[in-house]
Amino acid sequence: MSVVDHEPMYGGAHYDPEPAGGQVTSLVLYNGPERTTEVAASGPGTRLRPGTYRFALPDVPPGRYWATVTFTPSSGAQPVKDQSLRLDLPLGLGLATSPEAVADDLGVPLPLTPAQRDSLTTAIRRAQADVEAYLGRPLVPRVVTRTAVTPYWRPNEDLADPEAWPFDIDDDWQVSAYRDRGDGTYDVDLLVGLDGAAEDPIVRYVTAHAAESERNRPGGVGAQGRRVSSVSAEGQSISYDSAPTTGQAGALPTIDTLSRLKRRLWQPLNISPRPPWPYSSTRYRSGR
Repeated sequence: MSVVDHEPMYGGAHYDPEPAGGQVTSLVLYNGPERTTEVAASGPGTRLRPGTYRFALPDVPPGRYWATVTFTPSSGAQPVKDQSLRLDLPLGLGLATSPEAVADDLGVPLPLTPAQRDSLTTAIRRAQADVEAYLGRPLVPRVVTRTAVTPYWRPNEDLADPEAWPFDIDDDWQVSAYRDRGDGTYDVDLLVGLDGAAEDPIVRYVTAHAAESERNRPGGVGAQGRRVSSVSAEGQSISYDSAPTTGQAGALPTIDTLSRLKRRLWQPLNISPRPPWPYSSTRYRSGR
């Protein structure tokens, strides 16, 4: 069994119904975008943090599913349906993208066969390995739990905000969930490290390059070799499509587009702090 975290959509914006007395009641999976044949259901959703609700997904065969999340926006209001969620299951495999997403790029119809799924998963992991080598860091975060932590108390503090906690972690991190212990302290679940599946540039790069590697691999899923644009009637001549060059529409993303996601190492400088003005020898000026 896996879980999915969802931010309900209402009126074209992310919406948190609980403060207004509402509730996220159910998530229903369907086997097509028309959402007529129900496959499984789960609910109610558990509020992890403001605006984010977690559902435990039932065991279903691997594949693409379309979901409807039902919730009441406020106390006494009529239920509304959020149909913004589409899931490629199973989740939690450490993949930045899904075999279904790669199949879309290849033009391979769904559902995938087990052999196709295995081949595309291998292509995804190879593309991720290239990204990890370039960035020098893994694409899957690790879960760290800190117990009995006291947040920085401020008026109207959002405990989902990393700035609310006294953690000194030399890496990317975010609050996954927190639980009140009843004595003013909390148990806090943190996601530490780069979450590749949550970074759109990484998802785009891995999907595109996994698809291209399969397209050009002999016997690969959706393999076509070079793209043929035309063949003469007698078969005596063949014209090939030229791939878009870097920067053109439709070109493969280059790996240097991910450079901002490289981990920036830091270490404190052993410099004595300067006394505050007016006791220091110089005075700070704005803009200097």
